[in-house]
Amino acid sequence: MTARPVLTETSESRSETTMRLFGERATATDAERRQIDEDLVRLNMPLARDLARRFRGRGIADDDLEQVAYVGLVKAVKGFALDRGHEFVSFAVPTIRGEIRRHFRDLGWTIRPPRSIQETQAKIAGCESELYQQLGRAPRPSEIAAHLGMDVEQIIDALGANGCFAPASLDAPGFGEDDDTVGQRLGGEDAGFDLAEARAMLAPLLARLSRRERLIVEMRFFRGCTQAEIGKEIGVSQMHVSRLITRLVARLREEITVAA
Repeated sequence: MTARPVLTETSESRSETTMRLFGERATATDAERRQIDEDLVRLNMPLARDLARRFRGRGIADDDLEQVAYVGLVKAVKGFALDRGHEFVSFAVPTIRGEIRRHFRDLGWTIRPPRSIQETQAKIAGCESELYQQLGRAPRPSEIAAHLGMDVEQIIDALGANGCFAPASLDAPGFGEDDDTVGQRLGGEDAGFDLAEARAMLAPLLARLSRRERLIVEMRFFRGCTQAEIGKEIGVSQMHVSRLITRLVARLREEITVAA
């Protein structure tokens, strides 16, 4: 069957032509309806391609995404009800998007979410287009939950997992003006936290030491001096410094234990 022209020579927009074709479809014969369905699909293929482009770079080939979007468009054409009073695009967008998401759920997950999340997403995809047409707008999570008879928290969890089909690369560019990658902006363990806690515990204990004891602690544990250097500074033998340090450490440890 040769394709007939879809758009007329008038200034009719794509949306107006779509609605006109759906009007003709309502009274058409079976053969005419098949031709009109083909016309509607061809006419709205740019919409499907635009929706497919929004899912690029997530682990599914671009050509496959477009084919899946076209499948969703065919389903939207066959499922649209003109008597609902809403435009075709408000029904087609969630239908096509749901078909793409279903494809990702089945084939595109690098790390699969819990089965309950996958099942809830399938239910949302199945009813989202219907709710679009009933409400004339995007349904709220509470409305989806009421329609499915599920808790709102389950719906929010499933919606929050949409788009998480492949992990982001740590080598991807960051969002700032500099050249840092995502990985360079991730936080890490900071040894300063442990040191800060130790200083907070030791500060009152060190304040109670004598001047000579504080000097020994400072030289040994903060400056890294040898026992011989400490002995020379305070005028005692290296062996005596060793005994002083041993007694100081034992006393500080005991006081920390008591304080804790």
